[in-house]
Amino acid sequence: MTDAAELRRLTEELLAAHPPATTDRLDFLRARFDAGLAWVHYPQGLGGLGAPRSLQAVVDAGLDAAGAPDNDPRRIGIGLGMAAPTVLQYGTEEQKRRLLRPLWTGEEVWCQLFSEPGAGSDLAALGTRAVRDGEEWVVNGQKVWTSSAHLARWAILIARTDPDLPKHKGITYFVCDMTDPGVEVRPLRQVTGEAEFNEVFLTDVRIPDSMRLGEVGDGWRVAQTTLNNERVAIGGSAIPREGGMIGKITATWRERPELRTHDLHQRLLGLWVEAEVARLTGVRLRQQLVAGQPGPEGAGMKLNFARLNQEISGLEVELLGEEGLLYDDWTMRRPELVDFTGRDAGYRYLRSKGNSIEGGTSEVLLNIVAERVLGLPAEPRTDKDVAWKDLAR
Repeated sequence: MTDAAELRRLTEELLAAHPPATTDRLDFLRARFDAGLAWVHYPQGLGGLGAPRSLQAVVDAGLDAAGAPDNDPRRIGIGLGMAAPTVLQYGTEEQKRRLLRPLWTGEEVWCQLFSEPGAGSDLAALGTRAVRDGEEWVVNGQKVWTSSAHLARWAILIARTDPDLPKHKGITYFVCDMTDPGVEVRPLRQVTGEAEFNEVFLTDVRIPDSMRLGEVGDGWRVAQTTLNNERVAIGGSAIPREGGMIGKITATWRERPELRTHDLHQRLLGLWVEAEVARLTGVRLRQQLVAGQPGPEGAGMKLNFARLNQEISGLEVELLGEEGLLYDDWTMRRPELVDFTGRDAGYRYLRSKGNSIEGGTSEVLLNIVAERVLGLPAEPRTDKDVAWKDLAR
């Protein structure tokens, strides 16, 4: 059993063999992966050592102290937080060995082809079709709100493979090569001026059956692994006290005493307490992950994340008064990472509006919390046993 002392020794050996000051960044990350120090709870040979997840902090502390480079997790968050756990749980050995190393080092960026313009918040109603042709699947359809599609090499994709079954049962999960013929990425310009999202058109895209994750028709169950991890990645990420959105407004409060009023003070105190409660709840949730897969509790964390970001950014704009109405730059950009708290107060206010949509709408997450966390009766669903092809659209 790998313990903290062993991990410290292995970390020291990695640093001695590949000094960060003189080693190419990518070479160092590859060596770290091969040493099993990328994500220590993953199996040996796949960037880990089969160690307890909680011991990752031992490795990270040693590497941080030595000034070692990281893998820029904000840039590859979809790969790390969503694709990797799904590949680990459902992928073949060949898929794991081909995909996980360049995913973790950041050599290959991932995106998520789930949402569709015709399905709205009902992901299971998706209409992108995958038809089998020998050892390949021919995929046609459209996806939307795809972060980082303009950068991605790979995509996690769910498509309908049997329209004669009810909507949750006729779905299969694939890994799609974004460089293949028939994949077209178009930018979607947002209210912030950026085009961090995209729409993706799939026209006769041929995906080998060897790039399928899970069994044919079992894609909805596989997708739940992705979605549970996505909500934890968005709502339960590790941040220090006064990190994230609350840190921006508290810094302004301390630096600009002339902006303060009693009413704003009371509201800020309330949001500060809520943000700290959310942070500590995230710590507890990550501790629960040590024992197994994330559950529906991640939906509650993501729900609270969206609400708090919107309330805090709204208060920040109000605190700044006329300054809060200014906006630094509307130039069309296609950024390389999602930045919820970047730039100025106006950007944060506008960008936070997407928090209650991305990663599952707040309305859907309320249902998940009600049914799967609180155990309340499920909403009546008259289409649950109706073949997808017979649903009204």
